[in-house]
Amino acid sequence: MPDDSPLVVRRTVIRAKHAASLIVLRHHNNEPHMLMGMRGAKHRFMPNRLVFPGGRVDPADLTAPFATPLSASTEHGLRKSGSAKLAAGLAAAAARELLEETGLSLGDPPRLDVLNYLARAVTPPGLPIRFNARFFVVEERFVSGEIGGDGELDGLRFYGMSEALALELALPTRRVLERLTAWLALSDAERNGHHPTPVLLRDRGWIME
Repeated sequence: MPDDSPLVVRRTVIRAKHAASLIVLRHHNNEPHMLMGMRGAKHRFMPNRLVFPGGRVDPADLTAPFATPLSASTEHGLRKSGSAKLAAGLAAAAARELLEETGLSLGDPPRLDVLNYLARAVTPPGLPIRFNARFFVVEERFVSGEIGGDGELDGLRFYGMSEALALELALPTRRVLERLTAWLALSDAERNGHHPTPVLLRDRGWIME
């Protein structure tokens, strides 16, 4: 007898890899400026897009030494979706990627207490490359060195908020900048308060909070 049962196609679910990006923040002429660069055309993930320095978490990041631990508010935010070990590893990855891609340093070993947790973005399912990325903010005064890096990001420079938002940005980058604008309007007490991080976006498959 012929088998008339429907064909079942099983799709391989790609697990999102942990990643971290770091926004170096400069205040100039009463406007925030962020260090950003263009990802090259050969990149498999977000080619030809303006992005913040960042990348996936390496195993070594999970045991990397640090000069100072995360602030209580930053660790609290990161622990909503991970362990204490992962929280420190994400911050260490952000510091490492900053040094590799821009030449700027948070120290050796890095200071983690100057990092502020801003947002999280998870790549839509079904894509061949997926990341569960956390975004941090650090004031420019806490970094040292000259802008250079390994060449992974082209045209590294500080973009004013209005200039950046006028460009054709990837959806998560735009939403992170919108979150940054809202975060900057908060008082220090509000930033450090342990409030739930609201979901910003569930659109086109992206999940952001």
